[in-house]
Amino acid sequence: MVPDPAFFVIMVAKIVVVFGLMLLSVAYLTWLERKVIGDIQVRLGPMRVGPHGLLQPIADAIKLMFKEDIVPQAADRWIYLLAPTLALTPAFISFAVIPFGDRIRLFGRTIDLVITDVNIGLLYVFAVASLGIYGIVLGGWASNNKYALLGGLRSAAQMISYELSLGLSVVGVVMLSESLSLVQIVNAQSTAWFIVLQPIGFLIFLICAIAETNRAPFDLPEAETELVAGFHVEYSSMKFAMYFMAEYANMITVAAMATTLFLGGWRGPFLPPVVWFLVKLFLLIFLFIWIRATLPRFRYDQLMRFGWKVLLPVALANIMITAAFVAMR
Repeated sequence: MVPDPAFFVIMVAKIVVVFGLMLLSVAYLTWLERKVIGDIQVRLGPMRVGPHGLLQPIADAIKLMFKEDIVPQAADRWIYLLAPTLALTPAFISFAVIPFGDRIRLFGRTIDLVITDVNIGLLYVFAVASLGIYGIVLGGWASNNKYALLGGLRSAAQMISYELSLGLSVVGVVMLSESLSLVQIVNAQSTAWFIVLQPIGFLIFLICAIAETNRAPFDLPEAETELVAGFHVEYSSMKFAMYFMAEYANMITVAAMATTLFLGGWRGPFLPPVVWFLVKLFLLIFLFIWIRATLPRFRYDQLMRFGWKVLLPVALANIMITAAFVAMR
């Protein structure tokens, strides 16, 4: 059977569009966060480069590209250079299975607004996203700096503590939708979003997602007060920028997953499906920024206690309640 050339053209076009929009969004999330936090703290935020500072991300990128690139003399050079890429890549390739709209007709063809729909899409996202932690751990270890190493070890312990509850929080969604495909999970929410049936699961997912992306108040791996910036303290120039991009790309990915699993994905009345997906995504990202501007950082013992003694038992209880509901239905 001869493969259809148009299929590959459409696939490449979807990859280019999604990848390009992710890069643009990552750049301007830095501007958005500085503006929102500035407004909360009664400041203006970036204002000097372009109208209302809109060109600030471009200025930052140019500055980072031309900064001196320093590699510590005693670092494990190859792992040190590989680690930022390993942290950034999983956040981008996770979007391969996340549906961002319904089917559309274009040039006489029906196009699904998802790069690819696999029947284990949820497992794919969890498997790929968990690889990002290696970029942080290896970056801290390869730098041959004790503060960077402590930041990497903290990140590994935090990932183990919160990824377990993160995985358990979506078991209720899988039971209700009877599928691991993200497209089928969105279709199962045609009558009611899963946030209505799984409010506890959504709350656990949201908290664990913030912890997994090292965002405040869970940003212990980057605790500059005691670790002088943590795992990336020895990184400069574009390698530092890649770690910075990885944090914001992961924030977009977890917001997209929360939208898909609990908020009906692209579903909504009146507006086009893609617009609904982007609106929900923006609101969740705004919530992440708001939380960063509001809550102080946890102590490390509080972080561990909250993950193991609060979130994990509540996630298990949510699974049992959901299983009883499904059995009775």
